[in-house]
Amino acid sequence: MKTRNKGVILVCALAFGLAGCTSFFGQNAYQDQSREVINYLLSDMPLPEEAEIKKVPTVILGTGNGIAGRIVLESEKNPAANLIFYSESTVDTGWSLISSTVAEEIVLTYTKDGRYATIEILKTSDLYAISSSANSVITISVVHPNAVQQQNPYAPLSAQARAAAQ
Repeated sequence: MKTRNKGVILVCALAFGLAGCTSFFGQNAYQDQSREVINYLLSDMPLPEEAEIKKVPTVILGTGNGIAGRIVLESEKNPAANLIFYSESTVDTGWSLISSTVAEEIVLTYTKDGRYATIEILKTSDLYAISSSANSVITISVVHPNAVQQQNPYAPLSAQARAAAQ
């Protein structure tokens, strides 16, 4: 009975190990390809070298100065180190700081050529840190001029909701 349990444990360990290798190698390819695309589309927004791009919440629309979207990164560095990185590197690429809030949650807002970029830096929670080596989560949201054409594009939705409620 003990030998059978050891065999099952060994097979499970090998399966998890191989699955981990597959996702690890797939993740490296994703990181390389994503950085290449982001560097092309948003070449003037610095990204920390060691930060990993999170696949699921990241979305990028447009090109050049018409870029809009959100990039979510996990960084091994703490929020203070990332604050220093962005305060130094964004100015070097022509972004101007127009607003900042530095507390438990760091929010930096920059402008360049009519575009706006908001950088949010959060310390990872203890539960999050169990499954990741990240010390910070960085969310960069960029919007281009005239991205919002209509001030309340969701008005039809509220009218439909009111009609459905009646």
